[in-house]
Amino acid sequence: MKTLMNGACLALLMSGTAVLANDSVLAEIAKPQQWAIQMGDYANTRYSTLDQINKDNVKDLRVAWTFSTGVLRGHEGSPLVIGDVMYVHTPFPNKVFALDLNDNGKILWRYEPQQDPNVIAVMCCDTVYRGLSYADGMILLGQADTTVVALDAKTGEAKWSTKIGDPAIGETLTATVVPVKDKVLVGVSGGEYGVRGRMTALNLADGSEAWKAWSTGPDEELLVDPETTTHLGKPIGADSSLSSWEGDQWKIGGGTIWGWFSYDPDLNLVYYGTGNPSTWNPSQRPGDNKWSMTIMARDADTGMAKWFYQMTPHDEWDYDGVNEMILTNQTIDGQERKLLTHFDRNGLAYTLDRETGELLVAEKYDPVVNWTTGVDMDPNSETYGRPAVVAEYSTAQNGEDENTTGVCPAALGTKDQQPAAFSPKTNLFYVPTNHVCMDYEPFRVAYTAGQPYVGATLSMYPAPNSHGGMGNFIAWDNTTGEIKWSIPEQFSVWSGALATAGDVVFYGTLEGYLKAVDAQTGEELYKFKTPSGIIGNVMTYEHGGKQYIGILSGVGGWAGIGLAAGLTNPNDGLGAVGGYASLSQYTELGGQLTVFELPG
Repeated sequence: MKTLMNGACLALLMSGTAVLANDSVLAEIAKPQQWAIQMGDYANTRYSTLDQINKDNVKDLRVAWTFSTGVLRGHEGSPLVIGDVMYVHTPFPNKVFALDLNDNGKILWRYEPQQDPNVIAVMCCDTVYRGLSYADGMILLGQADTTVVALDAKTGEAKWSTKIGDPAIGETLTATVVPVKDKVLVGVSGGEYGVRGRMTALNLADGSEAWKAWSTGPDEELLVDPETTTHLGKPIGADSSLSSWEGDQWKIGGGTIWGWFSYDPDLNLVYYGTGNPSTWNPSQRPGDNKWSMTIMARDADTGMAKWFYQMTPHDEWDYDGVNEMILTNQTIDGQERKLLTHFDRNGLAYTLDRETGELLVAEKYDPVVNWTTGVDMDPNSETYGRPAVVAEYSTAQNGEDENTTGVCPAALGTKDQQPAAFSPKTNLFYVPTNHVCMDYEPFRVAYTAGQPYVGATLSMYPAPNSHGGMGNFIAWDNTTGEIKWSIPEQFSVWSGALATAGDVVFYGTLEGYLKAVDAQTGEELYKFKTPSGIIGNVMTYEHGGKQYIGILSGVGGWAGIGLAAGLTNPNDGLGAVGGYASLSQYTELGGQLTVFELPG
């Protein structure tokens, strides 16, 4: 089997097509000594070819140095390393630090935007931010208030600033922005406030708007061609979104874009997922609610959509579809294919042909998933590609003001945004997961701009009749749809994974452990307790001929919102406070970068 876009392989594969993507980004990604993009590479593999730290010596890791961010909320994402400088971000107020790796982490410059603190009130699930980007000598920052800022990487001076949303109506920015060619791609958060989702492309040179693609609404605003944009191989047809909503509900219909973006320079396609429809009460929005809960493939230059795949039509459980799309070239059914693998919140892992959108695999990646019996894989069926909903767990069929119990997974999904990793050495995906179920009671709610537009009460708890914990870390075969091994965890694994050529996979836990496991077997090789729970993503780099591992700790996010925001009502935090109440017995707030090394 072969894979695409990893470390040095990326440089070789892209050398003939570098003109198709931002040269500076491709050049920096191709240096395995650096961590130049949040996803590790455009393919979102989170794989490093560095192998100085390997499965035989990882047990000897020790702390090399630490850095306090000075912020006590959830720390998602990871630092970047470009040359001899590390760039570190924080959650709100979205500080940025440039640290000199040649001088004991000396602060070269710091940037602290002045934002209206009222934006915190409309950030659904903590004040998180998923990390900085780099392009053309600039550090790109997305602020909570939806302002995108380009900072001079050497001085921290702001070169341009563009605001793409309005927090007054619930719009915020939590995802990393991604530079592709001469543009910067920006999503928007706020599905729990009736925000209408969209992807915005800004011109990298000056921050002006290049194009905008909405998730719901008229064809011209969706940036689709009804005859050539396809869904499972067939044209979507005219007014595909409008006909799937009742009246003007699409105008406050959600489908926000707050996860990760991938890019294939050879196909010049950008891939991302859209979030839940608004409200969470499915009775208020009959229809499939297109194109929420959808994988989208778009032309990077124009934004025009090539294909869609809607995973959860008429979502009834808040199973956002925003998780990362991981791009690989692998053999499946005896044929070499350009693949896209996606671990959805709904508990199903999908493998598609990323060129055509053909659905190849759709299987449960946690056996407790019960809201569906599975996806119809017969291309000749009228329900091809749709999940079969189990009536007992259908919040729509059970109706408003009825508590549907025992639904698995919970609304935070079998996996939330915490990104998986892929190793071309094992051809396995390493997936941080939630092992959590819920009770879900929808109720009627009215829309008011800037006010919560949820319409459901939730409670969460560990999956019954299982290992008693709330998480697993698994190895997954995307060509067969099978779990190869699984590590039970006491709490959800809310940290992004890292796979390396040293045959080691790293991840963090909500209690605060950095763990290293054998990529082939899952055997635990090392663990270290950091000062706070980990919801950040593990990264690696090399400096002075030595490999390092870095991780941000700072408990928070949806799972840790009780600790982060001081909430105690079990139903607060959209049901997470009660589910994770015992987390406070194992960790406390913090904001720290911890860097690890081998002795000598």
